[in-house]
Amino acid sequence: MADVVEVNCETGEVTTRPETAEEIAAREVAAQAAADQKAAAEAEAAKVEADKAAAQAKLAALGLTADEIAALSK
Repeated sequence: MADVVEVNCETGEVTTRPETAEEIAAREVAAQAAADQKAAAEAEAAKVEADKAAAQAKLAALGLTADEIAALSK
C-alpha cells in the first residue's frame, strides 16, 4: 500500500495517510485502462504499417519501381 500525502494549500499543513481500498481499486482500474489503451494504439499502428507494406507490395507487383512507390507516399 502506498501512502497518500494531502497538502492544505491555505495552511500549508501536510498530512500523510494510508491509501483506502477505494483509492487502490481506482488506481488499479486506471492502470488497466491505460494499459488497454496503449495496447490498442500499438495494435492500430501495427495494422497501419502492415496495410502500408501490403499496398507497396501490390504496387510493386503492378510494375512500379521503389522510387515511384515512394513518390506516391509523399
